[in-house]
Amino acid sequence: MIGLSTTAEVRTAEAPLLASLPEGALMQRAATGLATVCLRLLGSVYGRRVALLVGTGNNGGDALFAGARLAERGARVTAVVLDGDRAHPAGLAALRRAGGRIVPADSSGVAALLGRAELVVDGMLGIGGRGGLRPDAAALAQATADGAGITVAVDVPSGIDADTGAVEGAAFSAMHTVTFGAVKPGLVVGEGRGHAGRVHLVDIGLGPGLPPAGAVQLTDADVAGLLPVPGTDDDKYSQGVVGIVAGSATYPGAGVLCTGAALRTRPGLVRYAGTAAEGVRAAWPEAIVTAGRPADAGRVQAWVVGPGMGTDDGARDVLAEVLATDLPVLVDADGLSMLAKEPALVRDRAAPTVLTPHDREFARFGTEVGMDRIGAARRLAADLGAVVLLKGDATVVAEPTGRAYVNGTGTPWLATAGTGDVLAGIVGSLLASSLSAAGAAAVGAHVHGRVGQLAAARGPFISGDLVRRLPEGIGTVRGPLAGLLGDSGA
Repeated sequence: MIGLSTTAEVRTAEAPLLASLPEGALMQRAATGLATVCLRLLGSVYGRRVALLVGTGNNGGDALFAGARLAERGARVTAVVLDGDRAHPAGLAALRRAGGRIVPADSSGVAALLGRAELVVDGMLGIGGRGGLRPDAAALAQATADGAGITVAVDVPSGIDADTGAVEGAAFSAMHTVTFGAVKPGLVVGEGRGHAGRVHLVDIGLGPGLPPAGAVQLTDADVAGLLPVPGTDDDKYSQGVVGIVAGSATYPGAGVLCTGAALRTRPGLVRYAGTAAEGVRAAWPEAIVTAGRPADAGRVQAWVVGPGMGTDDGARDVLAEVLATDLPVLVDADGLSMLAKEPALVRDRAAPTVLTPHDREFARFGTEVGMDRIGAARRLAADLGAVVLLKGDATVVAEPTGRAYVNGTGTPWLATAGTGDVLAGIVGSLLASSLSAAGAAAVGAHVHGRVGQLAAARGPFISGDLVRRLPEGIGTVRGPLAGLLGDSGA
């Protein structure tokens, strides 16, 4: 599990460490880690052209000291300095001693220099930076983007809000980000995720001073440990029974996709209730199907309600019936549209509830998501007393207590019709097992994203492909255990 630490938490953890170490020692740790990653990315170092974009803060110092280490190994290092009078003096001296070159950012030929560089290190702004880049820094970022070199950001890409991932104006786009002490939320959520590239964490000793993370990211190993596995004494009822209310007689697709995803996530039993019964029965003979109301479906341990069911008075009555039970419930799509008009239906629930809005559905509850996706999900979760799974490029799961999970899997190819129905079926199946509401949501989002990545490896896909490849995706998450558990993935 990867903890995500805010700027304030990092600053607090740094303070006692800075007081206890010799001056500059913490920066040397960071610079050594940065140089190590750069060496690995370059492979051979001698004669390679390296450019450093140097601002006035400690990030500029980190870049300069790392550049000095590369220069000592024979790299041709040039520091492009935004403000020579305020750049880190010891870092400048170290680079000069190692044979590096220093040029002002407004020098002629800087754009060409950045275009030729084989590695560009962004040390313009640090975690305290707010707002977009100023014009001079933005010009350097653009010249770097126009080149073909490897791009590496120091701690966070310049122009990215470290806490939210917000980008307000121009920002540096990195292929790799070397971050120190802890992963910052802005590297894995919002627009910052797209600018950060692959994130490399360097341990500089902050661990003892960091508080327990309020937001985390699950790994495959975490998810593998949470996915239910049948035991020798299990039967179809003990492994979880999930009820699905989705789709309609006119539009059965949501019911077919949601039921199929629930089945392939492999609970003990899936029951379907609704007007898409004929289509669901034809597609999935493994499900127990009724054309009646949820109360007619039989015993279940969790419900999924909402995808494609419509928003008329009859649909509202079915939603209210499901939410009046004492069972865990996932509400999606049309169900969310109705809840936004009548939030008391969920506020009054004592049983676990998961809401799965995308940004437009979220806005129906009264506020836009905005640039702080973690904060937005937390606010709605606290307001409604429910777990909120805010879908997006980096899906955020928030509990009413404020604890949050940022999903680390997925692909832009998931932005197609029906993938939300598949996600609802996956999470609903997990909700019927032993997982908590937040656990089911976070694990389900991880699996859904991993399956999307598998499907995208073969080219564009449709939502039905996700359902078919779910066993393979679950097997991939479980890794070496997959063969023992009967999954098709490796």
